[in-house]
Amino acid sequence: MTPSPEDSPLGRTVAAADRYDPGLLYPLPRAPQRSALGIGQTLPFVGADLWTAYELSWLNPRGKPQVAIAQFTLPCESTHLVESKSLKLYLQGYHATVFDGAAAVWHGGPVRAGVGVRLIGPAQFDAESIHELDGLDLDRLDLECTHAQPAPELLSAARDEQPVTETLVSRLFRSLCPVTGQPDWASVQIRYSGAQIEQGGLLRYLVSYRRHAGFHEDCVERIYRDLWARCQPTRLAVLARYTRRGGIDINPWRSSHPQPPPAALRTARQ
Repeated sequence: MTPSPEDSPLGRTVAAADRYDPGLLYPLPRAPQRSALGIGQTLPFVGADLWTAYELSWLNPRGKPQVAIAQFTLPCESTHLVESKSLKLYLQGYHATVFDGAAAVWHGGPVRAGVGVRLIGPAQFDAESIHELDGLDLDRLDLECTHAQPAPELLSAARDEQPVTETLVSRLFRSLCPVTGQPDWASVQIRYSGAQIEQGGLLRYLVSYRRHAGFHEDCVERIYRDLWARCQPTRLAVLARYTRRGGIDINPWRSSHPQPPPAALRTARQ
């Protein structure tokens, strides 16, 4: 049976895990949502989902709790993503598990993918930066917003003018969890080269997601696809940094060209 969001722990009352159990991780296939967006097996982008978990703890051999911040990098080429509540339950299972050193992340099971893992210990907590996304602030625009579902027809670009290279940001992005209906909030950064994107239409487009039900990763891939199709840039990168839920934030990033992933700098709302 193909895993589905409705069969996942999301939106259900589930007892907290009291032991390490990789079986708690619930994979969700990316293919159905990508197919709905017209994306096939050959992806039109590269990128990754950048996760930060702030509630990781385990025991040392003497039974003393240890804590860390965990950063996970899941490549967008993976066949599946991990349902976020299942990751929270999985990480909770470490709290009563003894490790002689740093904890390790699941890296196997029925769905395999390369996962980058970085643990940040308490000695490095003070070096963790809070920084807003760089770029020209779209939210400065005073305009009317009337759409509450994604409206790609709002996007346009000045193809009869000289091309530009610029970075645009907005803190007004909101979508809904497709299972629970709860709101997800994010700051969005768009880097591109090509015909200049009309800023008012772009802001209206981003705001139009306010009643759209979609996982974080799906929303970013939809934004990327719409911008690429409607504005035809020569280079494009879309990053969304979502506020955390259950001690975890998810930050999808998609790019038209290979490049290092964005720095793990959380915004003030994260």
